[in-house]
Amino acid sequence: MSKLIQFDRRSFIKGASIGAAAGSLATVTNLATAAEIKPGGMKNGKYDFDELYDRDGTGNVKWDQQYARFGEENVDFGMGVADMDFRGAPAIKEALQERIQHNNWGYENLTGSYKEAIVQWNEERHGIKVDPATIVISSGVHTPLIATLNAVCQPQTKVLMNTPTYNGFYGDLLWSRTVAADSEMYKDEDGVYHIDWDDFEAKMTPDCHAFLLCNPQNPTGNMWSEDDLMRMGELCLKHGVTVLADEIHCDFVMEGQKYIPFASLPDKAIVNNSLTYKAVSKTFSLASMKSAYFFSTNPVLLERVKYMHRADLNSLGIIANEAAYRHGGEYFTQLNDYIDGNQSFAETYIKEKMPMVKSKKGEGTYLHWLDIKEVAKAINADQMAKDKGMKSDSHYMEEWFVKNAKVQLNPGGNYGTGGNGHMRMNLGTARPNIKKAIDNMAAAIKRI
Repeated sequence: MSKLIQFDRRSFIKGASIGAAAGSLATVTNLATAAEIKPGGMKNGKYDFDELYDRDGTGNVKWDQQYARFGEENVDFGMGVADMDFRGAPAIKEALQERIQHNNWGYENLTGSYKEAIVQWNEERHGIKVDPATIVISSGVHTPLIATLNAVCQPQTKVLMNTPTYNGFYGDLLWSRTVAADSEMYKDEDGVYHIDWDDFEAKMTPDCHAFLLCNPQNPTGNMWSEDDLMRMGELCLKHGVTVLADEIHCDFVMEGQKYIPFASLPDKAIVNNSLTYKAVSKTFSLASMKSAYFFSTNPVLLERVKYMHRADLNSLGIIANEAAYRHGGEYFTQLNDYIDGNQSFAETYIKEKMPMVKSKKGEGTYLHWLDIKEVAKAINADQMAKDKGMKSDSHYMEEWFVKNAKVQLNPGGNYGTGGNGHMRMNLGTARPNIKKAIDNMAAAIKRI
């Protein structure tokens, strides 16, 4: 009989010479428990992403918040919220250390040099020239997304989305008092998602004024082609629907794939009907630094959004992000290669160990989308969810995987129409963690 693989996670991490002090939720002090015991993160002159870097006790959502939800003893692997477990790029820490030597924290304006770094990164990495005069710095992508929805939509009008899509969009709709118009994508026999073009256009009713594009698609991992983006853009232009292109995951491009910025499309009218929202908060796991930006080639549209937009900027966040843009290139190149390996490993190992679970290597992002319908059916998850008053079968499955495998995943039901029967697994972690998490899940499924 297969058994749950039991192990002491902290002993596992300590044995691997992790460089951060562990701490329980009861003793979280944000800074003290997060202090590094020793420097590290390099192996044979390369960044060591196999290092099991301990984040416990820092107040992070991916691990500490799950301990609070389910009990620390019940979670060995936090594989949910979309940030990464790796030791950060050295240039970020160095830049922050240099700034805090100056002990004055008055009003500052650091956006000029920051915008130059953003322009350089986009041109060198993605071949797109962004006019710095069109860039607006924000405290994250949600603030300008909400501002844009308020600028182009009336309350109770519809916002089009290809689903499954990023769950945070639904919060943006709540704050802008708009309504979701989900256009469910379909999967082919290879597990690749495609847009249902007839349904996509049918959802562009007279009361639909915005399309929230996820490029690449979170959680399904689609890296949209130029043909796909052009067709989306043409239909939106035809029906008077403004394109809001969230491209926050765009730097993670898997082998053989290509990221096409919406703003790089060859049709000027299509591009002028859009705004783009970006950051390196995913690229370098800088979510807590609260810095992002948006831009548009359409000055009238941009001014309408700026009128609705208010963001209080954080100097240390700008310093950290600019350091990443300017000096983190080699770190990220190696990291992207590692994530590509994680995606390939997860697809292969899941197929080997969990034949009841279906998955497909993402074309972009560090997220892996799991089809767990067979498992959910085997344990009657739909009825169990109803009995417990849960939102969907996948919400019951989140609880089930924690209880039986000590692995926390994001419920697919959070990602809109078509998400039920799925879970989102975050692969932005050391490969040994991924292997052990899959082993635990496989053992739990075999006991059904």
